[in-house]
Amino acid sequence: MKKECIAMLLAGGQGSRLYVLTGEMAKPAVAFGGKYRIIDFPLSNCTNSGIDTVGVLTQYRPLELNSYIGSGVPWDLDNSTGGVHILPPYMGSKGGTWYKGTANAIYQNMGFIDLYDPDYVVVLSGDHIYKMDYSRMVERHKAAGAACTISVMEVPWEEASRFGIMSVDENDLITEFAEKPKEPKSNLASMGIYVFSWQTLRKYLTEDEADPNSENDFGKNVIPAMLGNGEVMAAYRFSGYWKDVGTLESLWDANMDMLSPESGLDLLDESWPIYARSVNAPPAFLGARSRVCHSAFNRGSNIEGVVENSVLSPQVSIGEGARVSYSVLLPGAVVEPGAVVEYAILGENCRIGRNCRVGGTPENTAPAPWGLTVLAPGCVLEEGQTVAPGIMLDRDGKEVSRK
Repeated sequence: MKKECIAMLLAGGQGSRLYVLTGEMAKPAVAFGGKYRIIDFPLSNCTNSGIDTVGVLTQYRPLELNSYIGSGVPWDLDNSTGGVHILPPYMGSKGGTWYKGTANAIYQNMGFIDLYDPDYVVVLSGDHIYKMDYSRMVERHKAAGAACTISVMEVPWEEASRFGIMSVDENDLITEFAEKPKEPKSNLASMGIYVFSWQTLRKYLTEDEADPNSENDFGKNVIPAMLGNGEVMAAYRFSGYWKDVGTLESLWDANMDMLSPESGLDLLDESWPIYARSVNAPPAFLGARSRVCHSAFNRGSNIEGVVENSVLSPQVSIGEGARVSYSVLLPGAVVEPGAVVEYAILGENCRIGRNCRVGGTPENTAPAPWGLTVLAPGCVLEEGQTVAPGIMLDRDGKEVSRK
């Protein structure tokens, strides 16, 4: 069972900033890019990087995610000597709790990690869209003789205070770490992707768990403790596409990036495929009067209207005379004839009645940041209803405020 390296994928977040989209599922299970779900990206990165043992730590609303991952077949993670394992919180002989923080989540699963006696553990987040070769990061970790290596990327200086910020020396070894500093000394931001030497991390996790004042978090507690004790901490610079899709606007942005060749999010790259569980549905159908421009659509879709600059998930229906533009439609959404949808995200199995109008162009936006309109999964609009730009509706069609 000995493995040089295994991955632990933190996928239990509620995703509260996605509001109604994560009311009934964990954020990593949210559909993305028409064909995918968010968790497909870190799972595919593991497979492409040669990591064949992955623990997926679930907690909030795990049913959809557990069902989607299954035995790991789509990502070639169904092998008998490793594979993908769902790891929810559990009750042991000494009791048990929900995962209290990122570090505590790994602590509670030390027994699983010890089964494979790895030299290195890669700790990942389940809510980022990116393509990364983790094996290169592990090589950097080895070459530096590090206890911990943190993937970093340069961010605009004006955004640096939103991230954990690293200061490094001439060898890119970390000399200082600040969690969301008001006056950042650097613009090297942590991506929340770590490589640890397992035995060293094991010691720090045990000490952190014994500290009653700790928040049991990597960024707030474990990493500062390691740095304070003089452990070798290396930075691994990443320059490719990466986006934390933790907000409605960033989720919409990333979907639009998929349509832009200049964005860096290339999903046609055969050398680094993103795998996903396929939907059992017939081919997409385009009606005689349909028009699809600069958009992505998928299996089971029935398009009779006009679709522009939009991303359509499987089994979406667009009626005759309907128009969808600059929008993201999640699986099973229906736009009936004559309806107009602009700058919106429609949750799974939404139904937009005939001649409804949902959203509008950014120039018409007073109610919310630049006017993205969002409807919860299962929301139904009756014929002729209007939903103004920037409004968010729950499953029952009631307006939800953005805090």
